[in-house]
Amino acid sequence: MGRLILLVAFVVELALAAFCLTTRSPQEKARSVIRILGFAAFVILTLTSVIQWSFRWFGLAALLFLWSVRSLGTLGNAKAPTGGDRAGSTVFRAITAVLLLFGALTPALVFPPHESLATTGPYSVASVTVTYTDPQRIEQFTDGRENRRVNAHFWFPQNRDKPNRDKDETYPLVVFSHGGLGTETSNESLYRELASHGYVVCSIGHPYHAFWTKGEDGRTIFVSMDYFREIQSEDAKRDKEQSLRFYRKWMETRTGDINFVIDMILERAISGADGVYRLITIDTIGVIGHSLGGAAALAIPRQRDDITAVIALESPFLYDIVSVEDDEFVWRDEVYPVPVLNIYSDSAWSHLSEWAQYAENFALLSTPSGTAHSLHLPGAGHFSLTDLPLASPLLVRLLEGRAATPGYAEYVQAVNSACLDFLERYLKGQGRLTSRGLP
Repeated sequence: MGRLILLVAFVVELALAAFCLTTRSPQEKARSVIRILGFAAFVILTLTSVIQWSFRWFGLAALLFLWSVRSLGTLGNAKAPTGGDRAGSTVFRAITAVLLLFGALTPALVFPPHESLATTGPYSVASVTVTYTDPQRIEQFTDGRENRRVNAHFWFPQNRDKPNRDKDETYPLVVFSHGGLGTETSNESLYRELASHGYVVCSIGHPYHAFWTKGEDGRTIFVSMDYFREIQSEDAKRDKEQSLRFYRKWMETRTGDINFVIDMILERAISGADGVYRLITIDTIGVIGHSLGGAAALAIPRQRDDITAVIALESPFLYDIVSVEDDEFVWRDEVYPVPVLNIYSDSAWSHLSEWAQYAENFALLSTPSGTAHSLHLPGAGHFSLTDLPLASPLLVRLLEGRAATPGYAEYVQAVNSACLDFLERYLKGQGRLTSRGLP
């Protein structure tokens, strides 16, 4: 719809410019009528749901409204100019109008409406957002003395399309940590798919690490610019000591959030709290993460003994780096304690032996273990391990330098299927990892 509106606007502005040049007149009244009709058409299309109202259309609505108000003033002005018009001025006005429309339509062009991936499990899926306040931690990203508040978004089975369902049936808990600048909805298609197969999924919105996160009270917290600058400046090839300082800082924040959320969930589930907590099997917990969130997920079994399995979506074992000696990372010399699946896109797969922070990942390829699995899903890059290509295929194509093969939806489905297979085996003891190409 965004492309169609831009094309129509371009044709209208071109025709208007040609009319002005032909008549050698600015045609202010004709221009005003067109602006008012354009705003009226936008309102009608929105009210009739031809245009699905969302953040994508805020800029265009504002621009068309301002133009229409100005145009009403022009029409009401009896002294509106009707004399000659320079060709240069006509062309300048047309180019300016098209550029303004392009800017206003950018959100609709970059984030076109899309259909959610259909789930394949027998359950319908519900969701709820909860905000937990940690009395043991002070928020490091603010100047005050407030406690850290962590947002948790749950997706869980609601109804089952089969008779004789046990009302006391509970499901494994899966906790997700988003990427370095992600959001708690970064992999929503995965959360919904898992929930449809009988999992309670809790995705954490890490305050000031997330691009934005919104709590149950409606408060929105955006990414910390200090943290953003750290992400941009980190370079393990140039300065491993600085990288290790950043890794420890980031891991402390992320693992602190994950451990706190898991503890809160288990405490409420054990106490018999209502809602989603009644659905949770407290002794079966999986942790998943993408990128930096995956690095934090990989750290959790090192810190607690109630984790059943871990999935890392293109993530290094940052927590296992203990020091830097002779400009090389020194790694923890301990067997990984739980089954783990590392999934890689084309972005990292061919670089695992080169990137210093991925040395432990590469070692797992060289010395395979019965419960440590590595899976390369070819055809796309790092961001395609999330739902971003579903929301903005144009943006991901620009970031990754190519389109996914065979397609973004198919690639995301392959990621979700691999995660489901792994969890079915290790959290439920069902299925085989070979069903979708896993080792």
